[in-house]
Amino acid sequence: MIDPTTWTPEELARHSVNPRQFIDFRQSTLPNGMRIIDAYNASGLTFTVLPGRGMDIWLAHYNGLPLTWISQGSPHPPDFGQTWLQQMSGGLLTLCGLTHTGAPEVDDVTGVQRDFHGRINRMRAERVAVGEVETSGDEMTLSLYGRVAQSGLYAEQLVLERTLTMVLGKPGLYIEDRVTNIGDESTPFMILYHFNFGFPLIAEGTVLSTPHTAIYPMDAAARAQMDSQPVYAGATPQYEAVVYFHHLKAIHDKTEVLLHRDDFGLALRWPTDQLPYLTQWKNTRQGIYVSGVEPGNCIPEGQNKARKSGRLVMLEPGESRTFQLQLDVLHNAEAVQASREQIARIQQQGAPVAGCQLDDYA
Repeated sequence: MIDPTTWTPEELARHSVNPRQFIDFRQSTLPNGMRIIDAYNASGLTFTVLPGRGMDIWLAHYNGLPLTWISQGSPHPPDFGQTWLQQMSGGLLTLCGLTHTGAPEVDDVTGVQRDFHGRINRMRAERVAVGEVETSGDEMTLSLYGRVAQSGLYAEQLVLERTLTMVLGKPGLYIEDRVTNIGDESTPFMILYHFNFGFPLIAEGTVLSTPHTAIYPMDAAARAQMDSQPVYAGATPQYEAVVYFHHLKAIHDKTEVLLHRDDFGLALRWPTDQLPYLTQWKNTRQGIYVSGVEPGNCIPEGQNKARKSGRLVMLEPGESRTFQLQLDVLHNAEAVQASREQIARIQQQGAPVAGCQLDDYA
């Protein structure tokens, strides 16, 4: 069996003058005008980036198997004449924020109206650039950069800089975001990484394993299904989605969560001092069969409630925050078991994540 993880840069150079034969970001335009950037890696992981939708990630596959759910007609060009839900393309990553995550609301103080999950994923990226293939030891990497502004006259002045990096032969993705307040006023800052996973990764019997000190249902509907919280059911007509908030544990401010079934899974890893919250959205409805696993500096409760609960983060003028996430496809039983063992170790030896305040949901 061919194993691309064993390839060295020297071996590849002997066989090709162009390393993009093995790893690449390839830009094109769809008939509806949407620019897309297809990521290819000889590891078997492929995904599509949407520079017109805040550098979100749409399609994602591993050796042809879809990892995510997508909506009809997607990817949708950004259109503020439609609601966020009408514009929801699905896809591997829909970034929520940067000043609001949660249901639509009217600000208690200013009267400003806010749609679902903020505006950042309807902003167009600029300065989009594919880097050069870089070699470090036995690893070859390739990165994609994009800059996204969220601003308005007499409003917030925020900049998101995103770098997506692949390692040749490894079915993983590294995300590094830097958000800066370039304005002269402090601004509410809510950011939520809305990873959307679908069939066949999510299927009847799929389990979400997390190292946690507590799991809180968002409401009575979720509380009624608490016994089945980790396990996903089959597709059910008219199923009402439920949401859970996880107060995780970490070792040295690092944590890991795992979606798995049998010998296939997907692990997410990130520093909890950057993103102390985790939201689980279970939506096993027929045809809209998708689960959100969502690290964030907040939960999707909106500015109003976050302000009252003391959870609202403010970003000061000139201040920047950096966020790093790693996503890995686990394509055999050994890799899944290794992740389960690491999560068990964090569960046993880790400390509850600081900065995660969810007592009001107890």
